[in-house]
Amino acid sequence: MPSHAPLRRNLLALLVCASLPSLAAAETAPATDAPSATTLDSISVIGRGEARQVQRVTAEDMKVLPPGANPLKLLATKPGVHFESADATGAYEWSTTISLRGFNQNRLGYTLDGIPLGNMAYGNSNGLHISRAVISENLGGAEVSTGIGALGTPSTSNLGGVFQFYSIDPSTEYGVVLAQSFGSDSARRSYARLDTGEHQGFAAYLSGVYSEGDKWKGKGSQELKQFNSKATYNFGADSRITALFNASRRVEADYQDLSLEMIDRLGWDWDNYAPDWDRAVAAARGKFSGGVNSPWDAYYSGHGLRNDDLSSIAGDFGLNESMRLKVNVYNHSNRGQGHWFSPSNPSNPGTSREIPISIRTTEYAIDRTGVTSAFTWNVAGHELEAGLWYEDNGHSVQRNFYYIDGPITDDFFLRNPDQRVWHQRYTTITRQFYVQDRFRLFDDRLTIDIGAKSPNTRTSVRTPLGSYANNSSLTSKKGFLPQAGFNFKLNEGNEIFGSFAKNIAAYALGVGSPFNVPQAAFDASAKNLKPEQSRTIELGWRGYGQGYEASVAVYDVKFDNRLLAIAQCVGILGCPALFSNVGSVTSRGAEATLQLKPMQDLTWSNALSWNDSTYDNDYVNNGVVPTRGKKTVDTPEWMFASTLAWTPGPWDLRLAANHVGKRYVTYTNDVSVPSYWLVNASVAYDVGKLGPAQNLTVALNLTNLTDKRYLSSINTNGTYAADPTRSLATMQVGAPRQVMATATVHF
Repeated sequence: MPSHAPLRRNLLALLVCASLPSLAAAETAPATDAPSATTLDSISVIGRGEARQVQRVTAEDMKVLPPGANPLKLLATKPGVHFESADATGAYEWSTTISLRGFNQNRLGYTLDGIPLGNMAYGNSNGLHISRAVISENLGGAEVSTGIGALGTPSTSNLGGVFQFYSIDPSTEYGVVLAQSFGSDSARRSYARLDTGEHQGFAAYLSGVYSEGDKWKGKGSQELKQFNSKATYNFGADSRITALFNASRRVEADYQDLSLEMIDRLGWDWDNYAPDWDRAVAAARGKFSGGVNSPWDAYYSGHGLRNDDLSSIAGDFGLNESMRLKVNVYNHSNRGQGHWFSPSNPSNPGTSREIPISIRTTEYAIDRTGVTSAFTWNVAGHELEAGLWYEDNGHSVQRNFYYIDGPITDDFFLRNPDQRVWHQRYTTITRQFYVQDRFRLFDDRLTIDIGAKSPNTRTSVRTPLGSYANNSSLTSKKGFLPQAGFNFKLNEGNEIFGSFAKNIAAYALGVGSPFNVPQAAFDASAKNLKPEQSRTIELGWRGYGQGYEASVAVYDVKFDNRLLAIAQCVGILGCPALFSNVGSVTSRGAEATLQLKPMQDLTWSNALSWNDSTYDNDYVNNGVVPTRGKKTVDTPEWMFASTLAWTPGPWDLRLAANHVGKRYVTYTNDVSVPSYWLVNASVAYDVGKLGPAQNLTVALNLTNLTDKRYLSSINTNGTYAADPTRSLATMQVGAPRQVMATATVHF
């Protein structure tokens, strides 16, 4: 497997962005297609006028988090959104979890500038994480639909909501931006962007970032190299072509997954053994020390490596005064490996060089190309829209072991495995067509949206090595999935809205999927499998006026045909999961948002969420597992977020507090983690013009201001029916207080 993603199909976007005139950059203007303004007077953070529950954030909102922060971490300030990670910025992907109204991240939809990002799982088979898709400094805005996404969203996993991200557009002015950050645990981040300015409708930028820092506990570092480029050409009255090429090279050292029993016995700061190789070897041989009593309490080390190249060419054409056509052609290539120093498989067995540890890898590849299109026609009081999404995705996943003679730093792609366990290759063809109509009644006070989509996703698998399903296929399709909504403007400051939608998900690929089981098990289950599906109803109110915006929404969700990969052993052993349809989930809840702006320089934003999600059925796994009526795992009943932003003159002061309620770890609810509060803060000062610089800004970010010890991500290493001994290592500890200082210069 090559160590970097192929670039051949990315040449067009790269050439467009590389053949630029003289480069320099001023402060970049926000994207015209993205939410970008920073005051209530110019943007509705609550989705004013929408028929669905919609919340928005802008680049300004990102200031409360340090540079490089995961945009999903910011969206956790919105109602219904739950985000966790073991690191301060939310960039450590093994631990990153996001959920909406009880739906975990694998059952949500994600896009960047209309490009589908897949299901954002750690072992992603059809996309990539947003933190690799775009440099965080280049994010212009984001929108979350916490229950029902836009009908035309290109996603095969959006059962419970959609995240849409927008990158900034090139500046209309010529200039350069440089930023340098230093922080806790030797963190450092360098960012640069050069803009051409606009020349006869053409504008472009090139930007790059290098980020590195040590883990906050244990040995190892996180490294990220990214390159972003974007070019736009405006022509005619209202037409545009946009080309984008983004590349990412990421290496992350793993933290050890913990259990509640391990935390009691070994402490909150317990981690992998590196650099103590002798202790790791001794533990693998059953000779324990310092409170350790199992080979699974720690490994020597582990790494996750991901190389991605993402490109697109999009056209937005005004055909005439009433017709528009949007087309977006994209390509994504990924190569990845996950490494663990496994104490369960020796290196060089049966020889004088035998040691009880080898490196176990899961190796990934994605090569996908697709196109989205949408045609709109305003005629006779109706806004008609029809669209098509087509994607051809090739995905490969394999499990290998590499023999070693001693400790190595495994922060590179390994080649030529000594032991090959299994290898699967998937081909997935996705076709989705949709039509919708928007019309207005009662002097435009009532807006009606009505439409339907017809998704069809077929996956076939070949297994060159191993006993898993081979020459087999599954199809997830539905000829008619309706979606409807309304928005009624009661008066100038009040509106009500409601929406209804049905969705289905494509079958998962790779590890933990219905294909990743022995052939006999696949044959027995395939004829009875049905795609996961959801039905969502939501109703709400929005109010707005001088200095405030508010919203309240209630919802009822039915999630049917829930397909569960039931973990059968500790993660390092790599046992095939038991895959089964375990029934349905019922979710009901309410969400409230209040944003106040009592004066020009002061904004106070608040979000409150209540969710009641329960399993409707028991399931069978060596006996009946009593899950009926139990709360869904990793779903807090209550969440609250509050952010205060004060921007007097050159100062920018922000304080954000988040409360996450109690969460259950197991399906039978016999293990839970407690609620917690987390506080972040930032202070920035705009120095203004300084020497040759047009502008200098200095900023200080603090995360976990109160240095709270808390359990962040859970079920990182599998979800289990029960854990009576509290000893299953499948959770992560949140990062302690972290500080980062940044200087940003505009020329």
